[in-house]
Amino acid sequence: MAGIAAVIVAAGRGLRAGADMPKQFRPIGGEPMIRRTLRAFAAHPEVDLVQPVIHRDDAEAFALAAEGLAVMAPTFGGATRQGSVRAGLEALAPHAPAIVLVHDAARPFASAELTSRAIMAARRTGAAIPALPVTDTVKSVDAAEHITGTVDRTTLRLVQTPQAFAFDALLAAHRKAQQAGREDFTDDAAIAEWAGLTVTAFAGEPRNVKLTTAEDFDKAQREAFASLGDVRTGSGIDVHAFVAGDHVTLGGVRIPHSHALTGHSDADVVLHALTDALLGALADGDIGVHFPPSDPRWRGAASDRFLKFAVDRLTARGGRIAHLDVNVVCEAPRVGPYRDAMRENIARIAGVEIDRVAVKATTSEKLGFTGRREGIVAYATATVRLPWGAP
Repeated sequence: MAGIAAVIVAAGRGLRAGADMPKQFRPIGGEPMIRRTLRAFAAHPEVDLVQPVIHRDDAEAFALAAEGLAVMAPTFGGATRQGSVRAGLEALAPHAPAIVLVHDAARPFASAELTSRAIMAARRTGAAIPALPVTDTVKSVDAAEHITGTVDRTTLRLVQTPQAFAFDALLAAHRKAQQAGREDFTDDAAIAEWAGLTVTAFAGEPRNVKLTTAEDFDKAQREAFASLGDVRTGSGIDVHAFVAGDHVTLGGVRIPHSHALTGHSDADVVLHALTDALLGALADGDIGVHFPPSDPRWRGAASDRFLKFAVDRLTARGGRIAHLDVNVVCEAPRVGPYRDAMRENIARIAGVEIDRVAVKATTSEKLGFTGRREGIVAYATATVRLPWGAP
């Protein structure tokens, strides 16, 4: 028996926000919006269960977005928001929580303090919703857009989620509405009111906005990026020698060549240097510390695993990559024809836009070991942003 549960509604299509995916899976600050929302509730010390409700077409995308989070297996939503909430409540029924919070996945900025206020209000009144006072003057208009009056804004509130209720009462209200053939309620407070419950309001948060349009996402991206004020730079260098072979792998791209590079893994100097640059920005050792050459598990390993490991270390600390820059030094092979393929691959592994990845190449004018065509060296710089006080 759980004390407090949360239903996270994420079954809509949300295509008004643009892109080629439902808006709840669009990235905000380098991670899917739904992950930010789920993590906020899963990490809250008073929330015992988090029940996601998704569209059945999104099962694979959800599994990726929610990986590693302490949430329940998702249940599939209905044709309306009301039907989706009801599905989430029915999934929670066997656990018999005392209080349930209902929250939109498209509100990823709700704070832990807001959730605590919702829980406190529900304990006190049995049905409560976060709300903001209306600060603008409100006019009523007719069909021709002629002003017909001024509305008293002191009695109006802008409603948000999470909305909080005694679980049994809200489930009973939803079941009653279904039996009555009512599927037109736009929030759970409206269903509770219709079922005869008294709903109270508590203080919402101005930043707890619902992301709907492409402009909303653009603004959220800017704010998420600007909030990471701890800017750090790390550097990395990697060298591998030539041996007999027919190709080299640089930036995860196979490039035909008269020789290969020797190394314990696939000897990808580009990805190795980038891995060390990211780990350096985090002051988190180097590639040899985490993937020692003495460990047979890494013999012949694809180096995208190493770079992804460093990216995950950054993400776990709430950080984001601002820019990756790598310079390859060799007489041959020619890197230029493969530059964009390398950038695309690095961007994919790092989870960033391609315009945040730079790949450059030069020769050493036939000087040194690279000039003698004995090997290749790569120099990398990683600029990252972390929240202040991140561990």
